[in-house]
Amino acid sequence: MADVTPFDTDSQALDEVVTFTSELIRIDTTNRGSGDCRERPAAEYVAEKLAEAGLEPLLLERTPGRTNVVARIEGTDPSADALLVHGHLDVVPAEPDDWDVHPFSGEVRDGVVWGRGAVDMKDMDAMVLAVVREWARHGIRPRRDIVIAYTADEEASAVDGAAYLARHHAGLFEGCTEGISETGGFTFHAGPDLAIYPIGAGERGTGWLKLTAEGRAGHGSKVNRENAVSRIAEAVARIGRHEWSVRLTPTVRYALTELAALYGVEPLLDDPGFDADALLEKLGHAAALVEPAIRNSSNPTMLHAGYKVNVIPGIATAHVDGRFVPGGEEEFIATMDRLTGPDVHWEFQHREIALEAPVDSPTYAKLRAALEHFDPDAHVVPFCMSGGTDAKHFARLGIVGYGFSPLRLPIGFDYPALFHGVDERVPVEALHFGIRVLDHYLQSA
Repeated sequence: MADVTPFDTDSQALDEVVTFTSELIRIDTTNRGSGDCRERPAAEYVAEKLAEAGLEPLLLERTPGRTNVVARIEGTDPSADALLVHGHLDVVPAEPDDWDVHPFSGEVRDGVVWGRGAVDMKDMDAMVLAVVREWARHGIRPRRDIVIAYTADEEASAVDGAAYLARHHAGLFEGCTEGISETGGFTFHAGPDLAIYPIGAGERGTGWLKLTAEGRAGHGSKVNRENAVSRIAEAVARIGRHEWSVRLTPTVRYALTELAALYGVEPLLDDPGFDADALLEKLGHAAALVEPAIRNSSNPTMLHAGYKVNVIPGIATAHVDGRFVPGGEEEFIATMDRLTGPDVHWEFQHREIALEAPVDSPTYAKLRAALEHFDPDAHVVPFCMSGGTDAKHFARLGIVGYGFSPLRLPIGFDYPALFHGVDERVPVEALHFGIRVLDHYLQSA
């Protein structure tokens, strides 16, 4: 194993991680889901930085302009399993008029880097670049092979990104058994003296649905008991009101147990009268780390019907953002069949698996140790992400994924709210902490 040495205050990497984050933000890789995103300029940027570190990055595309980058660092132990480190290059849209700082300026102001992608996830992209280049300057090699992947299209279907790589370029990930990426390893301040660092050890599955109601078209003044708008509205209302049952996965059980201990609460998870919501109330702000992952969910998000107020349309549609916990997909499907009823047809427009990673593994232990090394007061807990990441696609190659993009954040910095939010930003000191933790983990992995 390589010697684990933190980057000192004169390390070039400390400046580079800020520069790379800022410059990547300035490259507008907005993904609206319509196929018009172009990640290639950002892909060429990271490929150039990797090549300067002596690597041989490959640029791979399914669709022109939707570019992915893959490179491998050879480890010192050829018998060791490889590790995947991946991050996406695309970002969600941002409306400049809503922001205090232009979302694609990459401005560094008062020790903070501003812009779309600052936390999701060009900061992690930059941290990986900075660590790899520092290794090259000092001749450091990790114990195991590390495959670095920068992907396109994560903010939509990943059909041009991780899904494409896993399906058509699986050989590039040969030997990889675990992977790290977003989201985890950040400071969650649950109180003035309680710094929690959640590590992603699971993801809910994705079920984006299209609902269709057909009826009898006609004049708006006539009685119509086959009204497609009424049918879709009733189905959407039932879905919106539905209260899902509690399902505690191993990751969530572990998280609840550790959080309850921090708050001096008896969790009683196996008690016949267990009340999940009552337990969450006792966990204060920390409840936010587990609340989205104790149940399936289904949120109506879009409605479309008709073209004139006095015309009853023959068809009406709606869209629902559905998510299901690991092991909860069958319940999700059966519940949608029941809630939509006989007059509304539903189908998956996008469907992805749920994931769960072991929290008793050597990998999780080393991730935890890396955080505790640089923040001795850290309370590390696993959590299941409410949404999903590219880890779902790499899981099809047998790669177990953890959410780990470490940042030490100040009190009052609402990191989760900045994902896809206005005024997305990341402190410079958080980036410096992140590269130290990544360096420590990747050399000890």
